[in-house]
Amino acid sequence: MAKLEAEIAQLIRDYQAETGSLLSIGTVESATGGRIADRITNVPGSSDYFKGSVVAYSDEVKIGLLGVKKTTLENYGAVSEQTAVEMARGGRKRLDVDICVSDTGIAGPSGATREKPVGLFYLGLAARGVTLSKKHAFQGTREENKRDAAEAALNMLKNYLLECVKAKG
Repeated sequence: MAKLEAEIAQLIRDYQAETGSLLSIGTVESATGGRIADRITNVPGSSDYFKGSVVAYSDEVKIGLLGVKKTTLENYGAVSEQTAVEMARGGRKRLDVDICVSDTGIAGPSGATREKPVGLFYLGLAARGVTLSKKHAFQGTREENKRDAAEAALNMLKNYLLECVKAKG
């Protein structure tokens, strides 16, 4: 089991010890294709807090299942901060979780434009009253970019959980 996933699990347990409540987690993934959920579920006992994942690769699924606005996709594109945030919010609602992490990006080797190069990813996180987003520019192969984006999303989740535990501690 990787260290980052174990840290996330421990932070969720620490939060539960402080508050009596167990935070639930979900993921909504596009370019990572399920890698974030895969890593979270590598932790024994993750079924206590991980509720599910949606791999929303097409715009139709982003709109129909997650509630991403068609105008968001038209105005900003599927690979944008706005889309990542709407995916996270929609996933939080659809999966009925406390925290939802999302990603959208251009893994490569094709699909890039001058404005949006291969390796560009946007991550989102939605929780009650909180929405976060982060832009990343990875420089690897398709596989490396997907791996790095999943790692960055898990780090984003870990940092958010650290703040939750700190606030309750």
